[in-house]
Amino acid sequence: MMCIFYDSHFMLNVMTEQPQRATSVSLCWRQSRLKPADKRRVSPQQEPMKDSSVPSCPQRAQPAGKRRNLEFEPLSTTALILEDRPSNLPAKSTEETQRHKLEYEEMVAGAKRRELKEAQRKKRQMKERHRQEDSISNAMVTWNTEILPHWDSMCGTRRVRELWWQGLPPSVRGRVWSLAIGNELNITPELYEIFLSRAKEKWRSYSETSSVNDSESDGGASLADRESSLDLIKLDISRTFPSLFIFQKGGPYHDLLHSVLGAYTCYRPDIGYVQGMSFIAAVLILNLEEAEAFITFANLLNKPCQMAFFRVDHELMLKYFAAFEIFFEENLPRLFSHFQTNSLTPDLYLIDWIFTLYSKSLPLDVACRVWDVFCRDGEESLFRTGLGILRLYEDVLLQMDFIHIAQFLTRLPEDLQSHTLFNAMASTHMISRNRRWAQVFSALMKDGNKEADKNTSPALRS
Repeated sequence: MMCIFYDSHFMLNVMTEQPQRATSVSLCWRQSRLKPADKRRVSPQQEPMKDSSVPSCPQRAQPAGKRRNLEFEPLSTTALILEDRPSNLPAKSTEETQRHKLEYEEMVAGAKRRELKEAQRKKRQMKERHRQEDSISNAMVTWNTEILPHWDSMCGTRRVRELWWQGLPPSVRGRVWSLAIGNELNITPELYEIFLSRAKEKWRSYSETSSVNDSESDGGASLADRESSLDLIKLDISRTFPSLFIFQKGGPYHDLLHSVLGAYTCYRPDIGYVQGMSFIAAVLILNLEEAEAFITFANLLNKPCQMAFFRVDHELMLKYFAAFEIFFEENLPRLFSHFQTNSLTPDLYLIDWIFTLYSKSLPLDVACRVWDVFCRDGEESLFRTGLGILRLYEDVLLQMDFIHIAQFLTRLPEDLQSHTLFNAMASTHMISRNRRWAQVFSALMKDGNKEADKNTSPALRS
């Protein structure tokens, strides 16, 4: 019995002493690793409980004047360069200590310079933002009080065109677009409601019979019928401005966009739904009421250039490409030659730009500026915008091959600024041999296919 009692007592002492030793070692290690700045940041609740049974860690005396009254206390490991080495390592020499002090001071000075530079940048940004807000506010007053009430007599004046080029205030943008595009089709809000009700009925019957049609269909349905289907519209809506999260399922504009696109497929069954329409409709919905957005959407797609592309009129599209390349060669001869060398035809990048009016390729705010000028100048501005993009990135594109050029132009940089693009567009001259865009295009139409055949794209031939 005494032996058992002695063994148990001995094991208990061993078990109680081991955690104390571990705690002592752990505390000593943590305290030796803390910098003075770290110790000040430890809250009372985080301080370890002092135990008289735990031996305290030996503290080294701090050299006089070391790290005192520092104006800049970094939150990183920058100041570790000033620390003495652990006692088990050779101490720093005086020269090394002085060198480390100079290095630390240079790091602190560099950090301060960066902070000052960042503060100055933010100050400039804020100043520019205030200037833009004042400019937009003044322009909004001008548009609302002087221009819009007298639209017919004012819209073509030089002053209004200059204001237009500078960008429309967001509060009047939708109304100006609507007036500029017009309503040649004489669509009324009541007519929109009629086609919307037809679309809803069509979708109901489609959902009821989709399983039967899927099993019986032999693939003979027309292209318009296939592309006006609910499935394709739903799929395209989900991919429309996905970063905004407002047109996707459950978003505030999902049903609205669905309604406008569905009504249009019933209004123009000969065209149906074509991929890319959702981006145009979405931009209009962001700036106009539902019925007005539909009216503007239908009239916009009825313009000759948009009709040629959405009907996939190959012959007419080739003439647009031929006209574009005439101005491309005159404005950017080096890049034009580089594209020719790499067999890069306009359809590889222009189709996507024209189909969505740049709303998919450019940042939304920049795309809206492009739309402003499109409503002012018509189809010419679309190709001028394309030349502006090519001019802006000419030096980059000259270093790329076919694959990289196509990828770059499909997905333009997200940091593209409107003022840089419009400066490039302003430097682009839409005059060829004393002929403007409309005259060049008209001449190509009269000449038939001779000019277009020279620029026939393999993609369009297929």
